[in-house]
Amino acid sequence: MTKRNGYALLAALAAVVVLISGAIFAGATLGGRDEKTQAQPHRPVRSAAPATSGSWIGTWSTSPAFAEPNTEQGFPGRSIRNVVHTSIGGTSTRVTLSNLFGGRPLRITHASVAVAATPGAPTAAQGTMRRLLFGGSTAVVIPPGGQVVSDPAVLEVPRDTDLLVTTYSPTPSGPVTHHPRARQTSYVAEGDRTEDTLGDPYTEQTPYWRYLTAVDVLTGKAEGAVVVIGDSITDGVTSTAGANRRWTDVLAERLDGRYAVLNQGISGNRLLSDGTGPSGLSRFDRDVLSRSGAKAVVVVLGINDILRPPHELEATRIAAGLEQVARQARARGLRVIGATIMPFEGTRAHTPQLEAVRDTVNEAIRTRGIFDEVVDFDLALRDPYAPDRLLPAYDSGDHLHPSDAGYRRMGMAFDLASLRSTAAAEL
Repeated sequence: MTKRNGYALLAALAAVVVLISGAIFAGATLGGRDEKTQAQPHRPVRSAAPATSGSWIGTWSTSPAFAEPNTEQGFPGRSIRNVVHTSIGGTSTRVTLSNLFGGRPLRITHASVAVAATPGAPTAAQGTMRRLLFGGSTAVVIPPGGQVVSDPAVLEVPRDTDLLVTTYSPTPSGPVTHHPRARQTSYVAEGDRTEDTLGDPYTEQTPYWRYLTAVDVLTGKAEGAVVVIGDSITDGVTSTAGANRRWTDVLAERLDGRYAVLNQGISGNRLLSDGTGPSGLSRFDRDVLSRSGAKAVVVVLGINDILRPPHELEATRIAAGLEQVARQARARGLRVIGATIMPFEGTRAHTPQLEAVRDTVNEAIRTRGIFDEVVDFDLALRDPYAPDRLLPAYDSGDHLHPSDAGYRRMGMAFDLASLRSTAAAEL
């Protein structure tokens, strides 16, 4: 045998070895995938989101208000399917779960996210169910007072659509952290129905959002998020339930995916003192400054300080509180828009003395440069012939909260140009 023929034979033998090894390897790995797919054809995609260009921006969020009454054991052995509405879209998503008001560790063993097949329904759109992981695991334990952010999940999230975020806890977890006035129906099912795409097992309805406090998306299209901190008027308590007619929804519609709008309203909330939920001052860092992609904040607080006992009769104290949150926002580089306090004459609590406080606070908001910009909801919704009252067309009937038409007027009164960065106002 010649040397050249010997080299050729060795090369051929080496090629055969490589081919056989590759076939064995490919058969093992591909065969394993096929077997798993056939055995579990319903299992959702659960891979982590790949590295890509874009930013994490909140598409939806809510403020945990307090522990849900009569939930000392939590919801052991039941699945909670929260329905939330997106304001921007993205290519991947992650969620935040909270045990802020819990009295013991919250053990979540299974969680998922999906696009709703139809608005407000617990059924998932075909092919959108994704299992959520936490540090690579399906299970996570959230300590009392804590929260956790899931790993990214690859999912094409449309803007202006409903998402289903489902959690399952097998054991008692103590009082449930919740947002009580969602104006949106969510669902509960017996057993672990986390990855059920059909909504049939979800026979119990609830007006609360439980455990879930934020949904972020990965996007290269949106510029950031507008975070709105407020009370029941921002919460949208008299708007049509399930119809997304809060004034913040109108604003999100107008922004058309350029900015997310994150609603941090808590009904009954005050600026200066705790009551229904932590005060605006005490929750500002958690509910505003910590939101993903925040670029601007809208402050719509003060009416409950005046209206609810003990009444705040010192307008200067309310103005000082507004200045404090404005400084905090500017220190983080956020643009700050303040809202005037709307009329409430006609309510049982109204008095000339309280009206004078409202007028003085509004004057400070308009003229003292507390905020970078002002949205004058008072001017937009008051009756021009009785300026201490809401215009009847904008009044829900309680002389305090707007109707659907009133909320739309609020959303339309917001000047989109106020989101553009300019020199910060002087305090």
